[in-house]
Amino acid sequence: MIEDKYNQDIKLLPQDKIYRCLLDPLFPKAVKPNHITVFRLFLVPVVIYFLYVGNHPMGVSFFLLAALTDALDGSMARVRKQITRWGILYDPLADKLLIGAVLFLIVLRHVNFYLGLALIIVEAFMIIGAWVRTRRGAVMSANFWGKLKMFVEVVGVLLLLIARWLDINMLVDLSVGTLTVALAVALVSIMSRLHT
Repeated sequence: MIEDKYNQDIKLLPQDKIYRCLLDPLFPKAVKPNHITVFRLFLVPVVIYFLYVGNHPMGVSFFLLAALTDALDGSMARVRKQITRWGILYDPLADKLLIGAVLFLIVLRHVNFYLGLALIIVEAFMIIGAWVRTRRGAVMSANFWGKLKMFVEVVGVLLLLIARWLDINMLVDLSVGTLTVALAVALVSIMSRLHT
């Protein structure tokens, strides 16, 4: 079976071991990692709706839930050896849609247009690159830099959303700094893909 090749030589990350002990027993075997990815895709418009109407408590809560499902589906896939071609393609796409939509809605309009635009362009470039690699028959899981980029972006966006919700200007500056680091990490991620 083609999916078997994605589940050979899986190295569990530290968070996977925590997931295996604490969370995996809570999820029925019928729940697959791809189900969680689809759930995250459905959460994107919910997050955007609440942020658009200015309901920051709900927007931040759903954004955090969506971001946590990214760690959850990855750990579940590795622990249960359920990594699939579909998951490799659509898990990062769901991440990029979530981050890109919030960047478009909040960062471009309210914080730093050029930083938001640069991040959106980089995300689009990464989506196009993944699509081109897939068309050529190469399906690659996210590397360390891609995972680090997502983590830093989530932290930066979360700081910004909390700053807007609670009107804490200091967090805006911290968010911009964090998102700038995310942009640098994204560029490193792209460069690392060009050399593989």
